[in-house]
Amino acid sequence: MNKIYITTSIPYVNATPHVGFALELVQADAYARHFRLLGHDVRFQCGTDDNSLKNVRSAEAAGLPVRDFVNANADRFERLGGLLDISNEEFVRTSRDPRHITCVHALWRACAGNGDLYRKAYEGLYCVGCEQFYEPSELDDGRCPEHGIALETIREENWFFRLSRYGDRLLELVETGELRIVPAHRRNEVLALLRRGLTDISVSRSAERARGWGVPVPDGDEVVYVWFDALANYLTGLGHGSDPTLLQHYWNGGQRIHVVGKGISKFHAIYWPAILLSAGLPPPSSILVHGYVTVDGRKIGKSAGNGIDPERIIQSYETPDALRYYLLRHIRSGDDGDFSAERLEAAWSGELAGQLGNLANRVLALLSTSFNGIVPPVPDNEFVEAAARLPAKVAQALDAYELHVGLADIFEFIGEANRRFTQRAPWADAKALLGDLTPEDRKATAARLGASLAEQVYGLAIVARCLLSFLPSSAAKLHSRLGIPSPSLYRDPLIVTGVKAAPQAVLFPQRAVA
Repeated sequence: MNKIYITTSIPYVNATPHVGFALELVQADAYARHFRLLGHDVRFQCGTDDNSLKNVRSAEAAGLPVRDFVNANADRFERLGGLLDISNEEFVRTSRDPRHITCVHALWRACAGNGDLYRKAYEGLYCVGCEQFYEPSELDDGRCPEHGIALETIREENWFFRLSRYGDRLLELVETGELRIVPAHRRNEVLALLRRGLTDISVSRSAERARGWGVPVPDGDEVVYVWFDALANYLTGLGHGSDPTLLQHYWNGGQRIHVVGKGISKFHAIYWPAILLSAGLPPPSSILVHGYVTVDGRKIGKSAGNGIDPERIIQSYETPDALRYYLLRHIRSGDDGDFSAERLEAAWSGELAGQLGNLANRVLALLSTSFNGIVPPVPDNEFVEAAARLPAKVAQALDAYELHVGLADIFEFIGEANRRFTQRAPWADAKALLGDLTPEDRKATAARLGASLAEQVYGLAIVARCLLSFLPSSAAKLHSRLGIPSPSLYRDPLIVTGVKAAPQAVLFPQRAVA
């Protein structure tokens, strides 16, 4: 049994969540569920980044106290996880989790004890949206390359971290794959940054500029810079600095997987491993980098005015699985992908309902009328063998960080099952059994009908098992309709012959769309 610690990044709470962050939640959740079904010891953490300057400024713009503003929006992010069936064991809010200041201070003191923190006067160009300084050469026509806004000139004397000390070691980690960055083009971007050389980074800011909001620097009058503060959340939930039990078990003793967006890959693949190395802790094992959700080719953003509320989508479909399916199937795992309500509805009605739901309805209705719902013996044929191979194909896609491919493999099999069902036309055999047949013909027709239905039930049971990581609610319903308990592990035996299926309960009801 492997020990696996998997996290999402923690979003700023300067506004309510949009569908772009839902992508990260469902990707990470699919992996957490997949690893549990493989029998691994998994801990899954989410949270919110409460201490950023952009949160402070958004609260001021709204005319609200920072704490009230942050808490209200953080509540929405935490609720979204529940609405999406996210299976995290931990949710860290960096402004109110009592363990977080302890963790940040422990990490700070470890880096200081290693000689990696020093004072320096600094002037630089700062983007509040990114919460980072930029070099002039990194700008897009003088503006932030991420947000397209003018930058602020900041002059301060801050604490700096000796990032430059760790360039060679980080390069070795990434080149050897000890620190795995997926997909390959994101890995190549990180390698290019490392080969260009690293400069030291500011890790504090004046309390005045932060309006006093954030984690105070140990024994100082400044505030810890948001990225040092935020990245530490991955250790907060494991008790770093207070109770090391979980830290020893999961961080020091297992795989450490971060799921993050492409806009913050540098912080996770360069800053964070360097801070951990300085503190004497293992770096992450894997960083899975997804792209942006776009609308008409433009990135969805809280400040862009094109955010789509995931809560409304979930409420509209009365299940999280419509949105989960679209994000996991129709947006390539490591790339940008466009979202529209029309394509979401087409995926729901045409694929989930039209392919999987329709097949299940037809098979189980015929099974009910012909065999009283009892599944006949499953034949040994090429279709059944193809179904048995499907879980390994899906697992291979997950190993490659291609969740969209895994779902495509599942629905390719469903398409073949539909074609086979149509070609074999078992309803014709069912109708023939109602007429006058010789005993020999009746026996042969019943056997052919039973085999057709049993192989389809077996295929649907395999599909249900493969969907557990992607669409947990729908997979559980499909198991129930098939009369088969949802497995706790992939390797649990699959017994189909002799079970009694239920024809009722529509999996994916058609919606009345205005």
